Amino acid sequence: MGKKVALALSSGGARGLVHIGVIDEIEKRGYEIVSLSGSSMGALVGGMYSAGTLTDFKKWIIKLNRMDVLGLVDFTLGTNGFIKGEKIFEEMQKKGFIPDKSIEKLAKPMVIMATDIINNKAIAYDKGDLRKALRASISIPGVFTPIKGEKGLLVDGGVLHPLPLEQLQRADADLVIAVDCNAIIPYKKPKEEEVTHHESEEDKSAFEQLKEKWYEFFEGDEKKKLDKDTKLGYIDLLYRVIQVMMNSATKQALKDFPPDVLVNTSKDACGVFEFYRAKEIISHGQQSCAKALDEAGL
Repeated sequence: MGKKVALALSSGGARGLVHIGVIDEIEKRGYEIVSLSGSSMGALVGGMYSAGTLTDFKKWIIKLNRMDVLGLVDFTLGTNGFIKGEKIFEEMQKKGFIPDKSIEKLAKPMVIMATDIINNKAIAYDKGDLRKALRASISIPGVFTPIKGEKGLLVDGGVLHPLPLEQLQRADADLVIAVDCNAIIPYKKPKEEEVTHHESEEDKSAFEQLKEKWYEFFEGDEKKKLDKDTKLGYIDLLYRVIQVMMNSATKQALKDFPPDVLVNTSKDACGVFEFYRAKEIISHGQQSCAKALDEAGL
């Protein structure tokens, strides 16, 4: 019988797609995931896995190209963020990826982290409305509009707990595995011909017209090394500032609640909104997990 695993999944925007690859590798080796915790994208992936919809989500996300991703962004002129986040959430609900159910009724115990920015505290959801908890957990400050809590405003769980090891239910597990997709390690991008984004010539042409503004606003210039002459996009700049703080919190969590296995994936694997690179990033997660488990003799 395979070992039982308690799995903690970090925040990370599109980089959090590595969690899908990690889960694939864990199950490939015959291990059973018995509990999960997650912040932001880690919460979303963990929540779908616990709900039994992750396989369908994976099939969908790997088919998206850049224009598809852009089409799922609902911009707003509000002061609390410039992306409502409702369009993508509604699409995922419509496709059944985020079911209307309570967290406590999921097939596997799940803890979803959010942050109350009015009362300056972390919120750990292990029961209640799955959709509301996930929507709160993915709300990157200044980017997605926050949602109202009972007595405050809820944003990204990664603000205080980017890698929620403390909240992870470990009692029934033989192994604790943590996944940090914001590690300060180099990333070797696969050869371009190995990475396809399923774009027609028409899509590519349309995207080229938006490309300059897209990278200026979202990712900055991905083709240059970061130096004094390189500009970061607004979101990437904001997220990098947040990431500096989150790295410190992650180090403390690893020190206070050390896992048996740590899977590190690079913060440079992709930009916050590069979901159209899903196939590449999921593969990066599976390969990184395989390496970590091999090194641990598992």
